[in-house]
Formats: sequence, C-alpha cells, structure tokens
Amino acid sequence: MKKILCVAALGCATILTNASARAQNDQDKTFLATASQSDFNEIKLSQLAADKASDADVKMFAQKMVTDHQMLEQNMKPFADQWGVTPATSLDTKHQALYDQMSGLSGKDFDKAYMKAMDEDHHVAQTDFVSEKQLTKNKEFKTQVSAGEKIVSGHTKMADRLCGKLGVSLPAGATGATGVGSSTM
Repeated sequence: MKKILCVAALGCATILTNASARAQNDQDKTFLATASQSDFNEIKLSQLAADKASDADVKMFAQKMVTDHQMLEQNMKPFADQWGVTPATSLDTKHQALYDQMSGLSGKDFDKAYMKAMDEDHHVAQTDFVSEKQLTKNKEFKTQVSAGEKIVSGHTKMADRLCGKLGVSLPAGATGATGVGSSTM
C-alpha cells in the first residue's frame, strides 16, 4: 500500500512539475512573441526615421534602434527556434497606422511623432523585460532577457532625453532633459 501511495505521489509531482514547466515555457513564448513584434515595429519605424528625420540626434537614435533591435532579435532567435516561436514579419495594426501617418510627415513634425512613438514603446518594452527577467525560470533565457533589458533601458533613457529636447510630452514617470548632444547616443 505504501508503494502504491509513493508511486502515486511521484506521478502527481511529475505531472505538476511538467505542467509548471509548460506554463512557464508558455509565458516565455508569449514574451518572445511580444518582444519579436516590438523589435520588428521599432526596426521598421526607425528605418523610416533614419531616412526622414531632420534632427541629427533623432537620425542617430533611429540608426542605433535598427542596429540594436536587429541584434536583440538575433540574440533571442535560438530560443524562438527551440520553442517554435515564429518571428514577426509585419507591423502590427497600431504600428502600421503609425507608419502610414508618419510617412506623410516631415521636419520637426516627423521627429516629434517618431520620438513620441519610440518613447512610449520603449517604456512598455522595459516593463515587459523587467517582468520577464523576474518570471522566467530558464537560466540561459534569463541571461539574454537581462542583457536585453539593459539595452532597452538605455534606449528608454535616450528616448526620454530626446523627447525633452524636442518638447514632446513624456509618459508618466519618465524624465527628459533638454540639450541632448550626439555624445549621448
């Protein structure tokens, strides 16, 4: 009787452990899909900004976003491949509408619209990275998420400063400063 109870307890523990690992993996997969979409959105908007921005600091920021978000996507690719997460290949509805709107803008209007979008998106992404870093149980993935969080945090600070320079209102809790020079990029 004791053997049966012991085997049953082990079986339940295994089922619960597998269910927990699956649930955690599902949460990690959701984060990966969200991060991939965010990377794609930021790359496409930043490619547009690299061509259209009138402010030298905004143009430099845009070029940095393209480079850094392509790198972030590459760093997450092994996990996406292993876990069956397909990378984003098109803008989401919100960002497609924003892209279309921004395509018709120029000069300071373009710069402000782009930086406002980047600031808002990076604040959301930073929150997502911080949360995922705390929640994931996969050590290798946590290392990549932590590295990504540092990059996104840096982007958020740069976006806050550029928004301050351009006179763009910041999201709640953000702080911007005026007089951003290209040395901050």
